[in-house]
Amino acid sequence: MIVDLFRGPGGWSEGLRMLGLADIGLEWDTAAARTSHAAGHLGIQCDVAQYPTALFAGRITGLIASPPCQAWSRAGKRGGLEDQPLVTQTVHDLAHGRDNRTQVRAACKDERSLLAAEPMRWLYDLRPEWVCMEEVPDVLPLWKQYALYLQQWGYSTWCGILNAADYGVPQTRRRAILIASRVRAVTAPAPTHAKDPADDLFGDRLEPWVSMAEALGWTEGLTVNTRGERKTPGGNEFPADRPSWALTEKTRSWVLRSGQSIAGEGRAERQPHEPAVTITGRADLCAWVHDRPATTVCATDRISPPGHRNRDAGGESQFASPDTVRITVAEAAVLQSFRPDYPFQGTKSKQFEQVGNAVPPLLAAHIVAVATGTPMSAAEPAAAA
Repeated sequence: MIVDLFRGPGGWSEGLRMLGLADIGLEWDTAAARTSHAAGHLGIQCDVAQYPTALFAGRITGLIASPPCQAWSRAGKRGGLEDQPLVTQTVHDLAHGRDNRTQVRAACKDERSLLAAEPMRWLYDLRPEWVCMEEVPDVLPLWKQYALYLQQWGYSTWCGILNAADYGVPQTRRRAILIASRVRAVTAPAPTHAKDPADDLFGDRLEPWVSMAEALGWTEGLTVNTRGERKTPGGNEFPADRPSWALTEKTRSWVLRSGQSIAGEGRAERQPHEPAVTITGRADLCAWVHDRPATTVCATDRISPPGHRNRDAGGESQFASPDTVRITVAEAAVLQSFRPDYPFQGTKSKQFEQVGNAVPPLLAAHIVAVATGTPMSAAEPAAAA
């Protein structure tokens, strides 16, 4: 049995499915639990921190964990970083069979911080054959602490920062990853893509990064402005077919313009045909603007002007104005390497939140392949958009 803590909508589960594997996921959020269920993944809706490990004793092969990142993300208040000494101490205590979570939780600035220590309770009690864990980059020191205890218990470990774009995901999403196994040596998964591919000593070459425009079928030359449609000018800009900065809650003001680019101080030149931004739960607030409607761009949640049919009513797309469109859940899902028809449940805001919080399935598959020894050549890719 493979247990997935903090499953969310099923990013790890879809990665496992690519490898012919399956898990049972624990998730407390109703909308996310409904999504994974609709996708055919077995799960339990519960509070991971309160759920007993004894039910899985002697039955678990792999453990996956992606604790909530809100307390640690640079886009949030980052209470997790202030709570890091408390979390570190809790990991130490749990690794030695001492459970002081209740007392420590009361002292944390953000009670979600302690969820990053929760996997150690499961590891100490269950000692699975292999482990895969994922979080925002600032959690890497904590993963290194985990690795030290796992090594003492006989695990081979690797932890570091991976960029999802290096594994075919059309998004520059950097995450702290921990891989461990009791039965095989582990290391970082070999990348399949590169920003600037070059021949190696054997004449082989990696694939170039997959761009946002390529993944979504957009035309080239579209530029994202981070200031958006505000009355005051300014804002940094980046091309949709070049690298971008990570999305944050301020992404609500981003717009897309065709063929426009502002050169100026602080705006670094980027290379062409590269991945999209990191998708977060604020993707529903992104409005893409261009000087003429692009037929490959879909839009939702906007009022249709005359001459444009509402897609929800059977048309192709709907626009707030002849030159403004919003990214759809399906498009955001593709940028996370989900299939475009993945059955996200809940309100539109909850669906975008799930997409943004999920582990990209394609990245997950590469990580699990290392932990389990399953070759990626056996992976079944998600359907293309």
